[in-house]
Amino acid sequence: MEPYADILRSLRVTGGIFLDAEFTAPWCISAMVGPDDCAPFAAVPASVVAFHYVRHGHLLAELEGREPVTVEQGEIVLFPGNDPHLLGSDLGIPAVCADDLIQPGENGGLARIVHGGGGEPTAIVCGFLGTARQNDPLLVMLPRILKLCIDDAASAAWIESSFRFAAGEMAAGPTRSPDTLTRLAELLFVDAVRRYLAELPAGEGGWTAGVRDPKIAEALGLLHRQLRRRWTADELARQVAMSRSAFTERFTRIMGESPMRYLAKQRLFAAARRLESSTDSVARIAFDVGYESEAAFNRAFRRVYDLPPAAWRKAQRPA
Repeated sequence: MEPYADILRSLRVTGGIFLDAEFTAPWCISAMVGPDDCAPFAAVPASVVAFHYVRHGHLLAELEGREPVTVEQGEIVLFPGNDPHLLGSDLGIPAVCADDLIQPGENGGLARIVHGGGGEPTAIVCGFLGTARQNDPLLVMLPRILKLCIDDAASAAWIESSFRFAAGEMAAGPTRSPDTLTRLAELLFVDAVRRYLAELPAGEGGWTAGVRDPKIAEALGLLHRQLRRRWTADELARQVAMSRSAFTERFTRIMGESPMRYLAKQRLFAAARRLESSTDSVARIAFDVGYESEAAFNRAFRRVYDLPPAAWRKAQRPA
């Protein structure tokens, strides 16, 4: 398993499929995933990655200022920044807002769009992947538009069967199997990022370089798997078979912050997720993410989130 798989999973990816669409050429729509699209399936995520899967036919996808991308049958196009975008057979004709075309699904199932000029058909399903924090370095590193090419039979079969299952679950009602759909979203996201990183040319910098550098990726995987452990820079360096000075310099140069500062941020983020999603005590959460005392955790949490943990938890929950 790639070291960055642990980092990807730490994002706590959620997801859903909310639209089944059939188009006939010529057609062109403007689209963007909004809070209303996500709300039936999960709490509205802080960051949204929109995606479209082409079940049949092909389409062009375009962001403002970028060259259009051709997406063929069996391929997925993702928008990691959830930017407004155009989809169509001909992007030169006036675009119709997708929201104006959506029709409710039958019996609470997937919403539908049927639109176009009667020519060559294209069928897509639309969905989202969501994460619990904004401006995550992993999402920031991804391009604004990312096509996932299905280049081997095994992957094509897995993705096709996953989408068929997810669409069937959604058609049966939005609350039928949320955990299963979340797992499918996570697997899809990990696979998309894995493929993207594998195709990058050498020499890329920043967080991308971190997950591709064998030593730094190994260290990141250790930190994310064992947040509770009382790490030191010396111990991390030993684990990846480097001297402390060389490891600290390399980690800081690539990641933009020291190993211990990175660890502190990840601990607080993990704690915030637990505070928001569980009823565990503040003391239990503090211990589980690596703090020796509740008082030390309270001070660190307040410096970052402007409130003590208990007050922050209360503020996140609806009245």
